[in-house]
Amino acid sequence: MIIQVQDTLVSESVVQEVFACDLSQCKGACCVAGEAGAPLEKKEAQYLATAWPAIKPFLPQAGQSAIEAQGPAIVGFDGDLETPLVAGKECAYTVFGSDGSAQCGIEKAYKAGAIAENKPISCHLYPVRVKKYREMTAVNYHQWSICNAACTLGKQNKIRVHEFVKDALIRKFGEAWYAELVTAAEELSN
Repeated sequence: MIIQVQDTLVSESVVQEVFACDLSQCKGACCVAGEAGAPLEKKEAQYLATAWPAIKPFLPQAGQSAIEAQGPAIVGFDGDLETPLVAGKECAYTVFGSDGSAQCGIEKAYKAGAIAENKPISCHLYPVRVKKYREMTAVNYHQWSICNAACTLGKQNKIRVHEFVKDALIRKFGEAWYAELVTAAEELSN
């Protein structure tokens, strides 16, 4: 089933499936696994180019070197903008904690007040993926085996996907859009 909210089509799984990141289990694997960097909007790629000097001190040397060699954003195999990778592995903006967990250097810079924008919206929204089409935007739940612990934690805490990414959905679509989604979710569950 598809839910229409304004000019978006939202997959039923966004409001029915459960999810809550469990970094103690996955260690931020979504920043490391995969074959490409994080998807970027054009304005985000431009912002990263401008903000690079302020972000740089928050990154390890490997990430700094990758960005200096490839640029703050690259065009991926599919022709879309994305973050560069370090030696074909983790996102170049990844910072590893003392426990080995991956964290976002852009988000660290943002939280420290060094930059005005948070991490890319595709990362903030995850596990939700947004795809813009000519007349509509699709909003889907992306299921990935590295997030099995997140599904378990979401089930334990009864947190649905749209609730987990509430702040990101509001950042992307606005308060009114999110309120409409919640109303549709409630109607669907009745």
